[in-house]
Amino acid sequence: MPDPNGFLKHERRLPARRPVPVRISDWREVYPSADDGLIREQATRCMDCGIPFCHHGCPLGNRIPDWNDLVRTGNWAAAIEALHATNNFPEFTGRLCPAPCEAACVLGIGNRAPVTIKQVEVEIINRAFDRDLVAPRPAAAASGKRVAVVGSGPAGLAAAQQLARVGHAVTVYERDDAIGGLLRYGIPDFKLEKKHIDRRLAQLVAEGVEFRTGVTVGVDVTAAQLRAEYDAVLLACGALAGRDTPTTPGRTLRGIHQAMEHLVAANRAVASAAGDRPGGSGRDSGTPAVDAAGKHVVIIGGGDTAADCLGVAHRQGALDVHQLDIYPRPPRERDETRDPWPTWPWILREYPAHEEGGERVFAVAVQEFVDDGTGQVRAVKIAEVTVEKRDGQRLVTVIPGTERELPADLVLLAIGFEGTEDQPLLEQFGITRNRRGVVDIDPDWQAGPGVFVAGDMHRGASLIVWAIAEGRAAAAAIHRYLGGVEELPAPVTPSAQPLAVPAVR
Repeated sequence: MPDPNGFLKHERRLPARRPVPVRISDWREVYPSADDGLIREQATRCMDCGIPFCHHGCPLGNRIPDWNDLVRTGNWAAAIEALHATNNFPEFTGRLCPAPCEAACVLGIGNRAPVTIKQVEVEIINRAFDRDLVAPRPAAAASGKRVAVVGSGPAGLAAAQQLARVGHAVTVYERDDAIGGLLRYGIPDFKLEKKHIDRRLAQLVAEGVEFRTGVTVGVDVTAAQLRAEYDAVLLACGALAGRDTPTTPGRTLRGIHQAMEHLVAANRAVASAAGDRPGGSGRDSGTPAVDAAGKHVVIIGGGDTAADCLGVAHRQGALDVHQLDIYPRPPRERDETRDPWPTWPWILREYPAHEEGGERVFAVAVQEFVDDGTGQVRAVKIAEVTVEKRDGQRLVTVIPGTERELPADLVLLAIGFEGTEDQPLLEQFGITRNRRGVVDIDPDWQAGPGVFVAGDMHRGASLIVWAIAEGRAAAAAIHRYLGGVEELPAPVTPSAQPLAVPAVR
């Protein structure tokens, strides 16, 4: 039984981050591992609610009260079993997910302090690896069926593991030089050190998953070849088509880049310097192709990707950084009239990168990228704006007389994604993108006979927990398609959506 008074005895506490002057001098993770006492104390705050809304906040359906109580009593071996029952990769979600489960925690009602679910989760898997509690689980027998997975992000890897564990021969194709998708080259090391990917990949290899890197499906291998060689194909290619601002005057100037160009280049340079992976551009010098060193940096966008660019710019030695957000500064606490508990609230989210430096500027929009006379950007002209929704459309209005310039040698566009990339494999599989830039599928995860789609390629750019949940659910559908008898867990359907306030009719 849980401690019914745990939340009264203990306040919400997180482990201290590494000091700013120390952490911006390297690429190691911001948070050190917490001690047992702190994590058991925080797990004790969980009330094991009669109706655990945290389950509904998480698309994976993580059994949060179960493993919280196991941590409270120090049963780490059982805790990782409970965690792995619903989540293939808690070392990723515990570091990268913004934790909608915490927004749905009963202790958070009335803007009080929810349980530190995300921190408990990552400490469970930290200890599981440290204590050799994570072992391969190869299938007892082969099914004789073969499955190709295209894309090695969290959706593709989750599906691959689920399918391999029931005996299917799984081959994962990745166009990059290393496995991991955005986990590998899109997420900075200060959020996710790549050793966490590598040790999980070792488990998948031991379970029989085969990986082929440097292969672009649709170019190096055709859709027809995959159809001929495999009994089913899963496309998990992500949603990497970055949103742009092509009509803004000066957009073609040098020094203006998509955020992912910056992040991928930085990750490759870090990997190259560590001797871990081929570095791509700048592999010899360790200098990325898009480098903030010694520059005035302007980041356009207010989300996770923008914050990642901010942290990278600090570590590269930017002179100064401005982060621009078209929306007004959010409140620090949930507005119950707008986002009632247990929905995801619109609040001011401050990432570790924000305490490292830089200035956030809200309610502004770029009017022009200013030329230095040689075709290189030297500044951005911004103006204050108001934003409102009319008939489902965003209406941005410039406030006259508020224009000003910010110095900018490097501009990074972190304004979201427009869906999955237009690539040859789509036409070869007879698949088209819808108006949202993603792929429509039927209730059984198929976009065509034997061709399944999961993750951001179907949903659009979303949270890592949704990617893993869709990968698990698609694997269950593939297993049924291949005649599998035992039922695999399917935590979501293709039409599933996050918790939201029902529309008033």
